[in-house]
Amino acid sequence: MHLKKPLWSTALKETREPSSEAEPQPQQPSSATATAVDELVNSLNKQRLYREVTLALRTSLRDARAEFSFLRLRGLRSLLNFLRSVAQSDSTINLFCQTQSLPDLQVVPVLFQNSLKEGEEEQNVESLSHVFGVEPMRITSPSTDAEIALALRVLEGCCLLHRESSVFAHQYKAIQVLMRVLSTRGVLEKSACLDALISIMLDSSPNQMDFEACNGIEEVTVVIRDKQVDENLRLKCGEFMLLLIGHLNGRERAPMPSIHEDVRRLLGEKSASLIWAASQFGSTVDPEQRLMALQIQARRVLESLDLY
Repeated sequence: MHLKKPLWSTALKETREPSSEAEPQPQQPSSATATAVDELVNSLNKQRLYREVTLALRTSLRDARAEFSFLRLRGLRSLLNFLRSVAQSDSTINLFCQTQSLPDLQVVPVLFQNSLKEGEEEQNVESLSHVFGVEPMRITSPSTDAEIALALRVLEGCCLLHRESSVFAHQYKAIQVLMRVLSTRGVLEKSACLDALISIMLDSSPNQMDFEACNGIEEVTVVIRDKQVDENLRLKCGEFMLLLIGHLNGRERAPMPSIHEDVRRLLGEKSASLIWAASQFGSTVDPEQRLMALQIQARRVLESLDLY
């Protein structure tokens, strides 16, 4: 979503700039008139921006609901670019949050109803009514690996910009869907899945409790301890553990009270102590160096594991 500068904004600026010619200047407008003009321009800008936001959402969601994967993939790319543009200013973030109160413009339900929808088992054809009938049989192509990975990125962006999207995700049993992706899909989808898990569990007790009920910690540690898994994915799992435990530490009533005991049991005392210590001091790191520090700590966690 790339917005052009409104014409009235340029015209208003030109009328306020003094002319370089020697002609007599007209009487300057009063402060009350200038304030009214500013309010009018701001109102026009807000209306135009809202129309641009809703138009971008409707166009992208139309493709994201399509029956064919290549169309859904195009819609997901547009949604991801849209979210990146929205994140650049607080005003557009607020507009996006407002649109998510409208059912037709909600992004998360479309993701789980289409790209992240579980594959339905083939059903035996009991009749040929769809052949001889008026309405043709609807055929929906399955989601590709790239489509699932992109849908998870869009889900991550929605939950980070709009906290209520985590509630929508919980209604569609997002944790169960994502844990299935983590256990069955490839490296690309698993990496995006870990980032999406962090975003939907952030300040969301229901999703955190679902994660515990699905034995999420055990699923992540299985990937960490597997030597056959891609090293970058194992590092991503280490970062996930650091972020999750760092977020839960210091909370009076943590939704996952047994997480420290689970980590100690699954990864060993040395790795568990390292994760706990690193998560304690993560917030004191300079923001520009936080990502690098997270990667360094994740590699230390992998090195501390006693793999057999």
